[in-house]
Amino acid sequence: MVSAKKSPTVHLFIPCFVDQFYPGTGMATVRLLRNSGCEVVYEPEQTCCGQPAYNSGYRDEAAHLARRFLRLFMDAKAIVAPSASCVAMVRKHYGELGLVGEDAERWESLRTKIWELSEYLVDVLGVKKMEARFPHRVAYHTSCHGFRELGILEQPLSLLKSVKDIDLVELDDHRRCCGFGGTFAVKNSALSAAMGEDKLEAIRRSGAEVVTATDDSCLMHIGGLLSRQKQGVRTLHYAEILAGEKVEEGEE
Repeated sequence: MVSAKKSPTVHLFIPCFVDQFYPGTGMATVRLLRNSGCEVVYEPEQTCCGQPAYNSGYRDEAAHLARRFLRLFMDAKAIVAPSASCVAMVRKHYGELGLVGEDAERWESLRTKIWELSEYLVDVLGVKKMEARFPHRVAYHTSCHGFRELGILEQPLSLLKSVKDIDLVELDDHRRCCGFGGTFAVKNSALSAAMGEDKLEAIRRSGAEVVTATDDSCLMHIGGLLSRQKQGVRTLHYAEILAGEKVEEGEE
């Protein structure tokens, strides 16, 4: 991996989904940051950013978690997370939680210091090339939070395109929601599943072996549908592809 210059210390924020279900994404993120010259700091007392509570209408509970997050990371010069939705929560929606005083000041300062992984690698560090090899046909799904709230699209695509032997395709509905939407999938399960089925049709048309995205939450939803239909297509966070993860023969 090539980096223009050594970066400052990076504080790693690992979202709940990654911590509980996809630790490989977190480990890949650490490898990518270190390979780019970063000193990675992990604060073990970190917890949820508050997004599930916020999306469910529990603003007081979300504000409590927001204040905790801001105080825990108040001295960080850069915070990086492998999740566009969690970064969007901190950068955008903390401003809707009625924070006042020092907490409001901390948010105004911190919101410019938190980055989704590909944003940080491309826009801050100037990384242009990956040394990984991934000889598979990969379909990229655009997560709603990343694209609509953070404007993330070209950053992960540019990194994936530099991977050796990858056959990268964008789904013909790549900007359409997969149907997960956090608690939306629970409260509106039938609609969520129908949207997911539409996404699976696009994956079939692409001929992909692997589906990737900026958010493991989207990939969990898509992967669950793929698994139940036994399509033989694997989901994998783009950080794991960039870090050199391999797809074993016969693995779904």
